[in-house]
Amino acid sequence: MARNKSLAQHLADDFAALQEAVLRRVNGTADAATLKTLADPGFAEPIAVALTHAYIRARGAVRRAELGPGPSDRLRPLRREARRLAAARGEAEAACGRVRGQAHAALSRPPERLDVRVTRAVLPSAYQDCLRTACADLGLPESVLSVPTGAAGAWAREHGALTGKVPAPVRELVECDDAAFVAALLRDAREEENGRLAHDAVVERWHRLASPALAWGRYAIAQAELRALARPPHARHGTLDALEDAYAGLAVLACRAREAKYLAFRLSCRIRRLASIGDLGAKITAAHVTAYALMAELRPEVISAVQEAVQAHQVGCADHPANCPRCHTALAGTLVLADPPKEAGQENVPPVAEDTDTASPLPEADDRYALLTDLPPGVRVVVADAALGEDSAVCGYGWAAEDGTTGLGISMAASSGEAEIIGICEAALSALHADDDAQVVVLCDSKQAVTCLHTALAEGSPDPAHRALLFPESRSLLERLLPHAGRVDVRWLKGHIGHELNETADTLANLALRRATGRIAERTARRAIDDAVRKLPNAPTVTAA
Repeated sequence: MARNKSLAQHLADDFAALQEAVLRRVNGTADAATLKTLADPGFAEPIAVALTHAYIRARGAVRRAELGPGPSDRLRPLRREARRLAAARGEAEAACGRVRGQAHAALSRPPERLDVRVTRAVLPSAYQDCLRTACADLGLPESVLSVPTGAAGAWAREHGALTGKVPAPVRELVECDDAAFVAALLRDAREEENGRLAHDAVVERWHRLASPALAWGRYAIAQAELRALARPPHARHGTLDALEDAYAGLAVLACRAREAKYLAFRLSCRIRRLASIGDLGAKITAAHVTAYALMAELRPEVISAVQEAVQAHQVGCADHPANCPRCHTALAGTLVLADPPKEAGQENVPPVAEDTDTASPLPEADDRYALLTDLPPGVRVVVADAALGEDSAVCGYGWAAEDGTTGLGISMAASSGEAEIIGICEAALSALHADDDAQVVVLCDSKQAVTCLHTALAEGSPDPAHRALLFPESRSLLERLLPHAGRVDVRWLKGHIGHELNETADTLANLALRRATGRIAERTARRAIDDAVRKLPNAPTVTAA
């Protein structure tokens, strides 16, 4: 350590030294000075980053040992170390949450007058109308009233809270599409750190797109894992090195994702502070004052009733000196007006008739058979399910049809939703291939996947599903299914209620994943598959992809 640097400064500047100190603390071997330094709340986020990196590398060491030719007993200490790091990382995450909560509380503006808050709770739509009118009278855009979640930087620049010219290299990141931005994140993690990502103009986008970048890190692990499993254990040395490298890349991606989250949080705090003070805060306050004055003109009887109730409440309220910060909702709920005025826009509006003819892929009924009551004879009914691992993008899918046929296989998925979509597409394509003229209904217990595919098939376009589908495997499947959109219906089935086809599909998906990742022997998997399929009422056949 340099003599002219304090321990805190040294740990802040040197990630390797920080991680070593954090691991010594986890192992109980850190000295008193290190423990005192790491206890500073300012180190909460760096500690979480260091433990995230160490935990993922530990997971990689476990996986390498699982796939390697060495004795199985060396797995125990590796797994024990991974569990200890997981627990330490959980504690660090909780500490970060407390620090962020304190920072957020420090930013909270003093509550508005209780009568204003009660009025807004009693007549929310009317108050919003008055706010819009107030903004128009004051020459303010309506967007000035609240800081949007996830886009605070753009909002602050639009309203002058953040100023300064955006450098050309940063502007390139602002203007490129999401795929190019994710590629920049991958280069940042694998080749050279990109300092421009921390700029106010792009940090929130970095935070938003860190998840797709992490998914591509898991994709690299999946590819290395499958290449290793394709060889006998004694010939896996090179592929296991590639797997270790993939885990190292995922560890860096995860660390950078945490940094992006923290930087985005700091930016949001800074902008919210700017929105409560100075010219911008004064404009927002003026809009609310004007809106309340308009409410007093338009609804004087409401304002009078609210003020009377507020005065009576504050007589005995222990929080009266703090302006009753939590009392407005309960007080609004007990306020009874003799003749409650209609909300703005509700006058003389006839009731809207329910559209009972519109089919929905997500019925409210929980009856597991209610979904099939409207099907004509001859329709092929298939239930699909999928399973996704923790670190790898390998997913398993399985399906089971009413005629007793079943299938299972593996693919790549960035999320459980994408895995479920793959399962649905594979099930539908298999059923279509079995009968060129049949209508096919695929049931799945994932509402997200059902809604996504239902929309894509209804529109005959992959666009509604592209946000949920990241990898080429799933996009290719959807492209193959779309020409048959008129013959395929996708519906939701409540899962884990004992439905035979759903339970079989779930079992097959998990077996496909475990077999593909080497966590179950081929012979054992084969027997388990046969046992699952044998329980179906019709004579089964199995299709393995």
